[in-house]
Amino acid sequence: MLGSMTDLDHGPDAEDRKIITLARSARARNAVPEGAAVRDETGRTYVAGTVALPSLRLSAVQTAVAMAVASGAKGLEAAAVVTAAAEPAAEDLAAVRDLGGAGTPLLLAGPDGALRGRTEA
Repeated sequence: MLGSMTDLDHGPDAEDRKIITLARSARARNAVPEGAAVRDETGRTYVAGTVALPSLRLSAVQTAVAMAVASGAKGLEAAAVVTAAAEPAAEDLAAVRDLGGAGTPLLLAGPDGALRGRTEA
C-alpha cells in the first residue's frame, strides 16, 4: 500500500463531503477515469479531471493541484479523488504533499462517491 489508509471510524465532515461531491461531478461531467478536487488554505476549491493528451498526461489530482498553484494557492487543507482504483497513486500523494505538506489528507472515494479511505500525504 502506498500510504497508510486509515480506518474510517467516522464519516467525512461537510467540507470533505463537498470536495468528494465536486470530484465525482468532474469525473461524470467529463467522462474521465478520475475526478479530483482540492481545498486550499483559504477554503477555495479547484476541481479537475484526468488529462490524457498525446503530449501531456496528468492525473486528476495532479491537474487540480496545478490549477491551485496557478491560481496562487500557497497550501492545501485537503484533497479528494474519485476513482475505481483501490488506493491513491504515489504521484498523487506526492503532488498533494508538495503543496500541502506532509500530513495533508487525500480522501479516496469510489465512483459512487462513497469514501473508501483517507491517506496522509
